[in-house]
Amino acid sequence: MRQLELSKAFTLIEPGPVVLVTTHDGQKANIMTISWTMVMDFTPVFAIVTGEWNHSFAALRENRECVIAIPSVDMLDKVVGIGTCSGVDTDKFAQFNLTTVPGKVVTPPLIKECLANIECKVTDIVEKHNIVVLEAVAAHIDTTRKERRMIHAVGDGTFIVDGRKIDRRAMMASKLPDGV
Repeated sequence: MRQLELSKAFTLIEPGPVVLVTTHDGQKANIMTISWTMVMDFTPVFAIVTGEWNHSFAALRENRECVIAIPSVDMLDKVVGIGTCSGVDTDKFAQFNLTTVPGKVVTPPLIKECLANIECKVTDIVEKHNIVVLEAVAAHIDTTRKERRMIHAVGDGTFIVDGRKIDRRAMMASKLPDGV
């Protein structure tokens, strides 16, 4: 094995799919691309990493709600484009031709073109690590969507796409907590 530059070690552990997060600041909705996501335990609790550098962070902190929209690989260029411009001076919904759908519980909109949308409330912000903890309050999935492969960021400008699904549920059944 050869030594890897320590500052690149994060590229070895992929945190979860790249998502789009919608927020609403009381005046208008915005979208940000988030590549650092995680599920917390076997519950509908999630975490994303973001902070003051993102225009949407102020809305997250103040209004304490958002939508995690899960794009599929056919949306990759839009996802990257959304992540490389600012909501300060860009209406990202119009710029990237995305359709807003009202949420059932939260003010930020769902994104119709995404595979799934999870409406969330902010339950904690761990400022030391820029972690925003979210509890899901509603979830929606487009079961008619043909493209279902999700995007995963390596962290260096490259991406991995979901591939073949391998089923080991029967093997793991006795090892999972009840109800999972």
